[in-house]
Amino acid sequence: MEKIKLARGDITKMEVDAVVNAANSSLMGGGGVDGAIHRAGGPAILEECKQIRAECGKCPTGQAVITTAGNMPARKVIHTVGPIWGHHSEKDSERLLADCYRNSLKLAEANGLKSVAFPNISTGVYGFPKDKAAKAAIQAVKEFLGSGSSIESVYFVCFDEENFHLYNALLTTNN
Repeated sequence: MEKIKLARGDITKMEVDAVVNAANSSLMGGGGVDGAIHRAGGPAILEECKQIRAECGKCPTGQAVITTAGNMPARKVIHTVGPIWGHHSEKDSERLLADCYRNSLKLAEANGLKSVAFPNISTGVYGFPKDKAAKAAIQAVKEFLGSGSSIESVYFVCFDEENFHLYNALLTTNN
């Protein structure tokens, strides 16, 4: 599926309509990709996150919200909260992770965005096994794109070599 692309590197440098942030439920920034996006985008992202928190409260696992991208080349940041491995059953964790991808794409589509870059959600400090996360991510994105979506391109941006090889293997064998 030519709409799905694989990249290795820093998601904060992606020139896309939206980058997805693997946020925590507080939306106040954190470590890993969340911290990197907040640092690269500058204070405008945190200010919008504070407004969202004031209006809606915390962001539930599997859900997504959208803000400016601040100083990054992307136009928007979609913040989604991935599941913490071991806090739910394996089946629920996989469903919640897939929800992160689906709800992020729905939000992108609702905002007229055509290109979206995803990090490897929940595979860092949240401890989701990388192989299971890659399968859930690719399946959710393929299903979403296959349902007549207006999204033109989805990038899986892998920061580490292990995720890059997992995604590459899955994408090249499942096309």
